[in-house]
Amino acid sequence: MSPVESNSPTRRKPDRILIATIGSLGDLHPCLALAIELKRRGYRVTIGSTPYYRSRVEALGIAFQSIRPDWNPTDPELIRQCEDLKKGPEVLYRKMVLPQLRNTYTDLLSVAKAADLMIAGELLYAAPLVAEKLRLRWVSAILSPFSFFSSFDPSVMVNLPSLIHLRKLGPSAYRMGLNIGRLAVRHWSNPVRDLRRAEGLRPECDPVFRDKFSRHLVLALFSRCLAEPQPDWPKQTVQPGFVFLDDQASETSLPPQLSSFLGSGDPPVVFTQGSTAVHNPGDFYATSVAAARRLQKRALLIGVATAPGLDSSDVLALPYAKYSQVFPYAAINVHQGGSGTTGEAFRSGRPMLVVPYGWDQPDNATRVQRLGVGLHLARNRYTVDTATSALTELLKNEHFAHRAAEVRARLTAENGLAAACTVIESILTGAQ
Repeated sequence: MSPVESNSPTRRKPDRILIATIGSLGDLHPCLALAIELKRRGYRVTIGSTPYYRSRVEALGIAFQSIRPDWNPTDPELIRQCEDLKKGPEVLYRKMVLPQLRNTYTDLLSVAKAADLMIAGELLYAAPLVAEKLRLRWVSAILSPFSFFSSFDPSVMVNLPSLIHLRKLGPSAYRMGLNIGRLAVRHWSNPVRDLRRAEGLRPECDPVFRDKFSRHLVLALFSRCLAEPQPDWPKQTVQPGFVFLDDQASETSLPPQLSSFLGSGDPPVVFTQGSTAVHNPGDFYATSVAAARRLQKRALLIGVATAPGLDSSDVLALPYAKYSQVFPYAAINVHQGGSGTTGEAFRSGRPMLVVPYGWDQPDNATRVQRLGVGLHLARNRYTVDTATSALTELLKNEHFAHRAAEVRARLTAENGLAAACTVIESILTGAQ
């Protein structure tokens, strides 16, 4: 679709939806899930994103428009910088996203002009400006509890780890600590204020903590198993649950190599690093294979074509596999704790070990352990000894398997994709 067709002078049903996002596959996949389902319901949907994703989107029959920045989300050096526990958020925000803000705004403004509704991912800081400039209804899509910065349900922040200790003192104390952090990084957002001023918009804003939320609708696209709604979430928030791209997958059979491996022995331990950390894995896979062998467990490595020990039948490495086709067959799923990967691990009904890197992952890992479906290990503490110890506990303690099965049942009942699309329709038709 060209920048969505120009408005007709005759009255028509609003049916043109732009879904815009930048970031990793973890950011893109929920958007694709929404796009496919909304298209199935009769809407004309365009995905706007980094040019790198064009072929992936168009292969699914969804129209695509490029939105800068034009970066490669699999670049190992880029990932290394962004996953730095202390400096990662600042690198992404100040060195990658905001220097491209004017370009992002220009591209998004052009594409959004003929849309009836825009759905925007969190990193798209130009989206609120475009919506305000065009007087366009829009929806903000939030993928993890971390992004709400709730004082009633505090998150683990890797660059402010001591902040979580204020949790014991109650919401007011945590809010005070959070506000100090907000003031410390306020200058990061000066480029947003400058652009707003240049475009004749209200210059004062807080794009990281407050103004990323649409006044029309905020979608919390994660399960209540991960976090319940909180009093300080925006009042226009609706929490449908996780939306899975594989909900619409027509291919249900396993690839032959994978099917053969899964059928030739006991359930393996599955190791993956999601769609981002996998491009900067360090010794994760070598450590994982060694730990599995110490436990005399088979290992299935997802996201890597080769690894130490692949000359043996007890290890299989695959560059790619759908988590929905792999996780349910695992003895334990070991992953990085991204929101989408965590959702798939919940859906599998199997216990998990989370080895987080940065961003929302340490918070998701903490929530997984609190829920009783798994354990977590900091990435810099992931050794053969610690991994073996954690996996042993997960395998021997039946509580984890029971809780994982309970969470799977709750997740199935949520039906997040259908619920999300129904509330999006209500915004588009003016029913909400």
